[in-house]
Amino acid sequence: MQILDTLLGNLMVPTILFFVLGLLAAVVRSDLSIPEGAAKFMSLYLLLAIGFKGGHSLAQNGLDTEVFTAIAAGLALSFAIPFLAYALLRGMTRLNALNAAAVAGHYGSISIVTFVAATSLLDLTGIASDGYMVAVAAMMEVPAILSALWIAQRFGRDAQTAHVPMRELFANGSIMLLTGAFLIGAVTQDKGMEMIAPFVVTPFTGILCLFLLDMGLSAGRSLLRNRHLLSAGLFAFGLLMPMIGATLAMGAGTLIGLQTGSLFLLMVLAASASYIAVPAAMKIALPQAEVGIYLTLSLGVTFPFNITIGLPLYLWLAGLV
Repeated sequence: MQILDTLLGNLMVPTILFFVLGLLAAVVRSDLSIPEGAAKFMSLYLLLAIGFKGGHSLAQNGLDTEVFTAIAAGLALSFAIPFLAYALLRGMTRLNALNAAAVAGHYGSISIVTFVAATSLLDLTGIASDGYMVAVAAMMEVPAILSALWIAQRFGRDAQTAHVPMRELFANGSIMLLTGAFLIGAVTQDKGMEMIAPFVVTPFTGILCLFLLDMGLSAGRSLLRNRHLLSAGLFAFGLLMPMIGATLAMGAGTLIGLQTGSLFLLMVLAASASYIAVPAAMKIALPQAEVGIYLTLSLGVTFPFNITIGLPLYLWLAGLV
């Protein structure tokens, strides 16, 4: 009963409930919508705010071996998870090697929106985390793409794997803004935070609620539109893989001594699935792969699971450790 009360307490926060509202609106086919321009602005704002605050926090605490150890753990997880995901997909589903590789790449990479929601949950519950986790998030975007391309070349016999310029991967707009804001926050330190705190701190939770409402609408409509592409095995994978990723990260984070808040964030990063950067890379690198499968699975299944059930569950598990 205490476990259930804790999980429900972590679930009953405005950010998660607004996402649920968006899902419900999509399911009942409501005409509720967020203008595209407003959604783009909110996305940019959230990346700027979380990056800047992370850089400021790092400046306050300084660089040490703990920072580099956490980054190394994140890189290792991002490289390794696609191989495990590929093995599970080949065993649980009828996907061919090419499509399994494309899907697997999404699960080693990260969902920055899930990460932002996780940091907001920590703020609402009063649990501290280390600012350098923003750097860990930025570093975990690309390695999984490289793993997926290697898997496709090795096992996808008929796959024609195109070359993806590394410049395009690292120049991804989300990563550029997140990393840039992180560096600006670290360089300007307390003076910079004092100047823009009314912009990056006070409105943050309210804007995140609106953004997650929009994401709930997008996830629900994507799932309804493409549900015919999801077999029982694929759907089960979309729910199982994030929990496996979170468990691996819990072990790695505990091993390197992360505290509760940072351990929770590492678990969230390893549990999330990309639906922005990796789909863009897969369209270029693996044009034969089915977009409807990997995008619907990451956005329509895993993302809603993580936001509604995963975050409270991972936070409870991190607290136990």
